[in-house]
Amino acid sequence: MNNPLPSATPAAFAAPRRRLSAGLAALAVAGIALAGCAPAVSPADVGSVASAQELLAAHDLAGLDVGEVIERLDAMPVADRPDDLLASVEPDALLLRDTSGRESRLPMPDDAVYISVAPFRDQTHECHFHSLTTCIGELSDVEMRIVLTADDGTVLVDETRRTHDNGFTGIWVPRGIEATLTVESAGLTGAVPLSTISPDDRTCVTDLQLL
Repeated sequence: MNNPLPSATPAAFAAPRRRLSAGLAALAVAGIALAGCAPAVSPADVGSVASAQELLAAHDLAGLDVGEVIERLDAMPVADRPDDLLASVEPDALLLRDTSGRESRLPMPDDAVYISVAPFRDQTHECHFHSLTTCIGELSDVEMRIVLTADDGTVLVDETRRTHDNGFTGIWVPRGIEATLTVESAGLTGAVPLSTISPDDRTCVTDLQLL
């Protein structure tokens, strides 16, 4: 993934198919055009970084830093997603939970926040913190231009890319900014405000309609 923040741009990877878990069967995405994001994992009682690595190892994500985990899961084909793992992206941490009851967190980079964007034309879903394994947007594998402009006029991102299989594309955004996110695709345009000031700011943009 192209990224204006060189210290926070892990490469995307692929991961093996996991068997559908009965405990998360309601979240299965097969045959569903759009899916909402799962509830965020509670930060209470989450484990240490060591326990987080143990959880990652159980899901073939061992040895990856937080950015690599996020980008691998977000870029993973929908059919290959681990159905027994929930991964919620918040501004300060990646919160993880699996069907064995394990919960843990990985701190985000000090200088950047990962924002997942799913522009839409006709259908969307509400989302605040992006779920890497359950969120699905309308426009899969669609080329679009993404421009992120800070309130002071600085252009932070200006790239042409394609959405992932899940209909999202992710960008690393500097912390502590207010900005406008603009997307252009097939002659259509949409824009929404974006903030990375608060730990409660959203990491999932699903209200950007292309008109």
